[in-house]
Amino acid sequence: MARGKWAVRDREEAIRRKRSTLADVAHLAGVSAVTVSRALRRPDMVSPALRERITRAVRELAYVPDIAASRLASARTHTIGVIVSSLTNGVFADYINALHDTLLPAGFQVLILSTRYSTEEEEKAIATMLGQHPEAIIIVGVDQSAHARRLLKESGVPVVQTFQLTDDPIDINVGLDQRQAAFAATELLIKSGHRRIAAIGSRLDARARVRVEGYAAAMRAAGLFSEDLIATTPAQTRVKAGSDLLGDLLARGEQPDGVFCCDDLLALGVLFECQRRGIAVPDEMSIIGFNDLEFAAAAAPPIASVATPRYEMGQRAAEIVMQIIETGERPAQRQFDVGFSLQVRDSLRQASKP
Repeated sequence: MARGKWAVRDREEAIRRKRSTLADVAHLAGVSAVTVSRALRRPDMVSPALRERITRAVRELAYVPDIAASRLASARTHTIGVIVSSLTNGVFADYINALHDTLLPAGFQVLILSTRYSTEEEEKAIATMLGQHPEAIIIVGVDQSAHARRLLKESGVPVVQTFQLTDDPIDINVGLDQRQAAFAATELLIKSGHRRIAAIGSRLDARARVRVEGYAAAMRAAGLFSEDLIATTPAQTRVKAGSDLLGDLLARGEQPDGVFCCDDLLALGVLFECQRRGIAVPDEMSIIGFNDLEFAAAAAPPIASVATPRYEMGQRAAEIVMQIIETGERPAQRQFDVGFSLQVRDSLRQASKP
């Protein structure tokens, strides 16, 4: 029994010292390397019980299949892996453009994968990306799972987490204080004379949740908070979601005089619903969105919004990884705050002058 305990310790120490191999997985699962390879390539070729045993070993060892080891043994890949939450959400367009504009002229290729706002999909995307041997990974968000963080930490490549700020980055962090941005937007509504300010959010990913927290903090600080004024849905962020959520609030008898929206698409939906119901914007209801997407300024009336510097964020992240790759050294600064600004437009009623 004592020897068994030491064997476990020896195995755990070996895991910490080096990147796991196919042979390590086979040893831990108690099967041959050929069986592990077959289970990873064609899961249907092994029994469910055996597949589960191999899956547990893969996760315990944080094993990433080496799909091109022989080709990459003596050559760089000149690839930067980028993992985003969505390929259809326009909020990432400027960010991705910045990465291409900065990395392509320097001779790097950009490989992009989407997590679709799923923790499980994010873990798979990270493992897939690492299997391609990128020279760095740039990822949206800071709320990766423990397994995802371990994969990234043990990869040995530079990792830049973006869009949010965190005091515990995996490696480097480039983002903005989402909570403070939402607080500032809500505070602007309060200072403009609004008292019944609603908050509308959808999908409720980590960034949306933090924005709702910022709204709530501002409302509590002003003594105006009411849980009844918050309307959220796990559904995808769409214009219709904003319209539906405002409709839900009104159906419950709530009559907000201002609305903070966690996304500009929701803000546009709120604007459309107000127009459909004959609610004058901003005389009867003010609206402020988040991200300052292009259409916000083109709406009628133009929608006030929190401008997030997504292009600058992508550019900074790309410049940092190129510097690390070139010098082999991390910057002394681990966190870079790109800030935010409030874009005041005609959807926001200003306070009456005394």
